[in-house]
Order: sequence, then C-alpha cells, then structure tokens
Amino acid sequence: MSTCTRCGAAFGCAMVDGNDGAPCWCTRLPPVVALPPAGEAAGCWCPACLEQHIAQRTARAPDTPAT
Repeated sequence: MSTCTRCGAAFGCAMVDGNDGAPCWCTRLPPVVALPPAGEAAGCWCPACLEQHIAQRTARAPDTPAT
C-alpha cells in the first residue's frame, strides 16, 4: 500500500506496490502534473486527491481558441 502525500490516505499504486502487468489506476485519468505546493512532500496522490486536483485545474483552464 502507498500513502497519499496530500491527505495521508492509504491506496494501491501499481507503480510502487507492484502489479500483475496491468497499468496503474491513474493511467485512466487525463494527464496532469500534480505539483505539490512548496513545503509539501512530492509523491503519489490517492484517487480522490488526484481527481479533485484534475477537476480544479480543468475548471480554471482558459478556453483554447479554435484554429
């Protein structure tokens, strides 16, 4: 088991904990770089924290002009 560096929750990370050849759960989410604020430890986040982070970044993303 891994520990979320954002909230402290325990969760399974296939990249850290090992797997049966299946990709980690996080690969099904949109790509985003989860950079912790200064003073926080870097590392994997649990599904809830990563999904919340993606939702917040998506809500703040500027509109991309059509080309």
